Amino acid sequence: MEKNLKQHPATCIKVVLFGPESTGKTTLSRQLARYYNSVWVPEYAREYLQNKWNNERKTCEPEDLLPIAEGQMHLENELAQKTNTVLICDTDLLETKVYSEVYYVGECDPILEKFALENTYDLYFLTYIDVPWEADDLRDKPKERERMFEAFQNELIKQNRPFVLLKGNKQERLEEAVKHINKLLNSK
Repeated sequence: MEKNLKQHPATCIKVVLFGPESTGKTTLSRQLARYYNSVWVPEYAREYLQNKWNNERKTCEPEDLLPIAEGQMHLENELAQKTNTVLICDTDLLETKVYSEVYYVGECDPILEKFALENTYDLYFLTYIDVPWEADDLRDKPKERERMFEAFQNELIKQNRPFVLLKGNKQERLEEAVKHINKLLNSK
């Protein structure tokens, strides 16, 4: 299992969209991938949990977190080989760790935590809660956005991860993200 959570070496810059549900991470991931003519790593949990919901009418449970983490790293490792510029990650294992600790079980599986802390990225974009909530089959806590945002921000600070807070509309967020990614690309 540990080898399935390990990040493989890559030649690209890796950025992560990070934050609570329904804060525009997927939208911005797609926009950035288009802008840079690169690839983006979708959030594996969406597909995994949507299939679970469609087949069993069940939402995420603690035993789902490790398979989600493994699926996420499989996608990231595979797609990182398809670009040598920038890889846009819709999420990472640190996000799964935060959900495990704050949203689901109050703690994190030690193996998941190990790799959430060991895997590295060049920059995180922390998405703020200033976009409208969009309900779907999986999103279920619209009243806890502020608490979840604080948990995500605190984790980035605690782990000393480089991050930029993104606020505003889609265009403002895209422009701010591009500015920071361009700095990384120019220093490469």
